[in-house]
Amino acid sequence: MLTHPQFDPVIFSLGPVAVRWYGLMYVLAFVAFVVLGKLRARRGLSHGVTEAGVDDMLLYGVLGVILGGRLGYVLFYKPAYYASHPLEILQIWAGGMSFHGGFLGVLVAVWIFCAKRNLRWITTMDFVAPLVPLGLAAGRLGNFINGELPGRATDLAWGMWFPQVDREPLARHPSQLYQFALEGLALFALLWWFSAKPRPAGAVSGAFLAGYGLFRFLAEFARAPDDFLGLLALGLSMGQWLSLPMIAAGAGLLAWAHRKR
Repeated sequence: MLTHPQFDPVIFSLGPVAVRWYGLMYVLAFVAFVVLGKLRARRGLSHGVTEAGVDDMLLYGVLGVILGGRLGYVLFYKPAYYASHPLEILQIWAGGMSFHGGFLGVLVAVWIFCAKRNLRWITTMDFVAPLVPLGLAAGRLGNFINGELPGRATDLAWGMWFPQVDREPLARHPSQLYQFALEGLALFALLWWFSAKPRPAGAVSGAFLAGYGLFRFLAEFARAPDDFLGLLALGLSMGQWLSLPMIAAGAGLLAWAHRKR
């Protein structure tokens, strides 16, 4: 059994200001978005989004991620609790973000971006989709560094004890690294290759939806469910139930895109 390295979540402090690993992961995610977006724009794969437009889009995306991620967590995971404690909805620093909510927030943010610039929303989302997975990878790496969101108990050789979670040694799947590899690196490689050639409108977005949904669904078998929810119907976690509509929507969008073509 391995033991989690117990990284200090704070990289360094400057007086009252603490620079944390998780915050750095967000910065790396945003940098990757801008660098890859401008690279695709220079290659003529931006569907009308200019290099300067990538910077503007990042601002919309950040707001979409934060607002959507927080509201998604509130509505999907703890609606009853926050209905009784509405002021705590604003306490983002206390933790509680949902990828699926953040994803919906980004959809709305990009729609607003496109409406102001007279761009087609579906093709702009095709441009955005390959820019996202490396940011997801950075986020999962941040989860691992913090020792949060660990996996279920396992007897595999690479099972890891997370002292932040269990006082007594217990081998768990390092599921953050599984998600880092699947939702981050593998999905990025898939989408970068798939989007390198002209595709019908909506095809790249469909590939992202289906790919992320499938990878997340599989990784959730190793990830421990939230303590306050546990496993839901059919023994599936909330993350799996939220991923199933993504898989269906992605498959449908791919079929629609090629039929329209």
